[in-house]
Amino acid sequence: MADEINVLVTLNAGYLLPLKVMLWSLRTNNPTEKFNIWLVHASMTPAQVAEVQQLTTQFGWQLHNEQVTTAFKDQTPLIERYPQEMYFRLLCGQILPTTVKRVIYLDPDILVINAIRPLWELDLQGKMLAAAAHRGVTKLVDNVNQLRLGTTTSYFNSGVLVIDVAQARDKIKLADITAAIETYSATLILPDQDILNFLYGNDILEIPEEIWNYDTRKYLVYQTRTLTEHDIHWVMAQTVILHYCGTPKPWDAKSDGKFTGLFLNYQQQLNRLVATLAPVAE
Repeated sequence: MADEINVLVTLNAGYLLPLKVMLWSLRTNNPTEKFNIWLVHASMTPAQVAEVQQLTTQFGWQLHNEQVTTAFKDQTPLIERYPQEMYFRLLCGQILPTTVKRVIYLDPDILVINAIRPLWELDLQGKMLAAAAHRGVTKLVDNVNQLRLGTTTSYFNSGVLVIDVAQARDKIKLADITAAIETYSATLILPDQDILNFLYGNDILEIPEEIWNYDTRKYLVYQTRTLTEHDIHWVMAQTVILHYCGTPKPWDAKSDGKFTGLFLNYQQQLNRLVATLAPVAE
């Protein structure tokens, strides 16, 4: 397959900076690829969208600005402390044009450090989604979440998804999501991720977290689990997606983790690039 890769991002303006760093890392480590970036949001201003457009134009990519309608936004489940945008990834089948058949969804707090095409070309084996499960040294996390949600599958992280959009249009319904939230709101910890697992866990193909959704907080866990095989040299050579889960985020002053410096370096590279471009019109 030599086709262009569709990447879906859903966010509010609070994640504009990390989004731009993520896109720069994607470009740096996939220099020959053409990407269609589907930016789904509810409230970003034209000037903020223009900042993203400045980069995608520089990279030779196509940016699709998909601002959801007020009517659609008003129907989206809202839980205090969590933005509505988190549900747009699940509902992308209702938002994106029918010509879009597959997307890779990426959280903005991510670095892409190797080639992403193998994920794009992944055989979903008939499943609607592909995702990774973040485990510790054992599968205790899976067991706890199975008890909490009454599920039988692994507990999948929603930060990196391959989505068969054609299937999602038929299977993922806003009414089902709303009903699940109303019924189980007291037990939801990470609402969109819990809903993903509760409603659609059986339709998810598991992919290796160490490659496709590496939790940057868990370096020692990965090393322990592989008897030190997955050291930093292995990560830099084999891991494709680093996910800065939890807090503090690498752009925060309090962050001083194993992979903070790598993020800051990409941010610095991006700042140098932007300094050479024409200013974005207000």
